Amino acid sequence: MDEKVRSVLVVDDEVGARESLKMILKNDYEVFSAKDAEEAFLQIKGHSPDVILLDIILPDLDGLKVLERIKQNDPDVVVIMITATKTVKTAVEAMKLGAYDYVTKPFDIDELRLIISRSLSTKALEQEVKYRREEMDKNFDFRNIIGKSKSMKDIFKVVKQIADSKSTALIMGESGTGKELISRAIHYNSNRKNYPFVTINCAAIPETLIESELFGHEKGAFTNAIEKKLGRFEVAHQGTLFLDEIGELSLATQAKILRFLEEREFNRVGGSKTIKVDVRLITATNKDLNQMIKTGGFREDLYYRINVVPIVIPPLRERKEDIPQLIDHFINKFGVENNRNVKGINKEALEIMMQYEWPGNIRELENLIERVMTLTSNEYIQLNELPPFFKSVPKVDGLKESVLDGKVSFLQAEEEFEREVILDALKKTNYIQSHAAEILGISRRILKYKMDKLGINQSKLRDY
Repeated sequence: MDEKVRSVLVVDDEVGARESLKMILKNDYEVFSAKDAEEAFLQIKGHSPDVILLDIILPDLDGLKVLERIKQNDPDVVVIMITATKTVKTAVEAMKLGAYDYVTKPFDIDELRLIISRSLSTKALEQEVKYRREEMDKNFDFRNIIGKSKSMKDIFKVVKQIADSKSTALIMGESGTGKELISRAIHYNSNRKNYPFVTINCAAIPETLIESELFGHEKGAFTNAIEKKLGRFEVAHQGTLFLDEIGELSLATQAKILRFLEEREFNRVGGSKTIKVDVRLITATNKDLNQMIKTGGFREDLYYRINVVPIVIPPLRERKEDIPQLIDHFINKFGVENNRNVKGINKEALEIMMQYEWPGNIRELENLIERVMTLTSNEYIQLNELPPFFKSVPKVDGLKESVLDGKVSFLQAEEEFEREVILDALKKTNYIQSHAAEILGISRRILKYKMDKLGINQSKLRDY
């Protein structure tokens, strides 16, 4: 499909100037013209031009007055002023009123073309930024975060109350519960929403690099530091920094974050200059930080600094009433993204999914729906389209009966369930631990720990 031809309106009382500009621009743009302000307003109403070349002197109304009125009606339209004399005072006044630029007679043709082209590129970029911002606002509006359970409604209430405050928030929950989603909701519903939202997964950055990632470094600070680099705190100025998995940080890095929270300043690695930034800090963890404090793995003073507002997200198994709504959401999402015509899920498949314990939480559910929708040719997801390990789900009821009858202890039943789910995930991924961990929504380290604890033979497994 051809790109829309951009249009230019030339407003000038001189016939020669209008005709000259038409000749210069007609090969690249659709060109309209007007001899005075009255005619200009009619042309604007009829054609909605992308760019207006406006003479500063018109017979019926001062050009600056025309500019002011145009901008009142359409703040986004590009207006380039035409003037016979290059006076700084007039140019400054025009810019204050919203003019993009100005050109002087006689025209430099190349300069004029460049100014028009640049103005349209700038407008396109601004529109893209505006669109993305609106999409962000819409995506992270409280109404678009899924959950009708009481626990989620309580979380929404807290998030709404703290959005505009500067207080730190600590979001706690298992992997895959949606901690980053909640942090984004806080940011995009706050008075910082037009400024950066910066994330860093503390578990994914090696300890040798984490300080540089957070606080930046100066040129020559260490080997391979060939130029100055801004850290995440600096990039997030006036916005929000989200530190995911903060429990993975060393005590030395924790001390530096504590200093920032106490003094709102830091030094880049290798630098002596003190840098002050305005950043709202939100952190998240799937660990028990209180337990880590007892064992010396986490600073108690930092814990109190980051935990001004605690938010605990329950695992999906504790809010199963949200599952049908989440399934509908993901079906709609992937239907649009992947052009799939899936309308819903049948009763039998939903019943099994409601019984499943979802160790990987919402992330596991989302991955499952995307995978099934990619492979299905049905309008409704069927039970036989679910992964093989769902065949073991009814055993949960059997285990439950055994526990209630006193034949099996609760811990035995829990371990048996974990064992079956992990084995099914390993089989499904051809025994590649990293892939199985991703399906389950846990780290590979936790998967290895659980396999050792449950006595799962690792001889077949691959560690990548």
